[in-house]
Amino acid sequence: MRRPDFLRSRLLFPGLTLLVLALLPLGIGAQVPAAPAAQTDDQPWELSVQLEGGDDPARVSVGMQIVLVMTLLSLAPSMLMLMTCFTRLVIVMGFVRTAMGVPSSPSNQIVIGLAMFLTFFIMGPVLERSYNEGLKPYFDGEIETSEAMERSIEPLREFMIKQTRTRDLEFFLELGNFPPTKVEDLPLRVVIPAFVISELQTAFQMGFLVFLPFLVVDLLVSSVLMSLGMMMMPPAIVSLPFKLLLFVLVDGWHLVVQSLVSSFTI
Repeated sequence: MRRPDFLRSRLLFPGLTLLVLALLPLGIGAQVPAAPAAQTDDQPWELSVQLEGGDDPARVSVGMQIVLVMTLLSLAPSMLMLMTCFTRLVIVMGFVRTAMGVPSSPSNQIVIGLAMFLTFFIMGPVLERSYNEGLKPYFDGEIETSEAMERSIEPLREFMIKQTRTRDLEFFLELGNFPPTKVEDLPLRVVIPAFVISELQTAFQMGFLVFLPFLVVDLLVSSVLMSLGMMMMPPAIVSLPFKLLLFVLVDGWHLVVQSLVSSFTI
């Protein structure tokens, strides 16, 4: 049984040796720099990206702009979740599913997609103002890069401050040992965590209100089953159709979306 493996190994090693010897001249030749070819009109166009700032040191070169854009794209999911209304929307809609007793319907993809498009709908004026005040003048060459970044982030910072409770801002100011600071001078490292904590608090308060009508249905169904002597019947199975019927009759998704959109002050 060992003879085929032995023969295979005897044939394999000489083959590898011949392959290495055949590729060795190519590798040696690759180390020798080739002479530059003469420039002709038939050569294709070449694209070179430089990271230097050019003649104007206040302007960022194309290469640095690409780096900044790629960095923003990598941070976009975190910014979408923590610096916009996305957090409150997705938490409240998750509470709606749990309160109805169907935690997997609608699916997570549908809930996240709906929350994302509602975020774009609510944040539309803020994003439009950020573009008009910061990005558009920068693209037109009217302002510098640092000023464009400050102008672009200012509408978003004002939005977060409007949705944040005062005690949350004061809490993070105390944690960071900041001196008394005006609202317009609050740094982002204070505004962002305070905004997230405030959004979580508001989302859980709205989730409590969402649970109340469905809890009443569960209590009524449990009382009816107890009075009928059907103690072995799970109340959740019986109450689920009634909760779905109630949610459909009152146009539940319309009420939930209306309450969520109206809860933000733009």
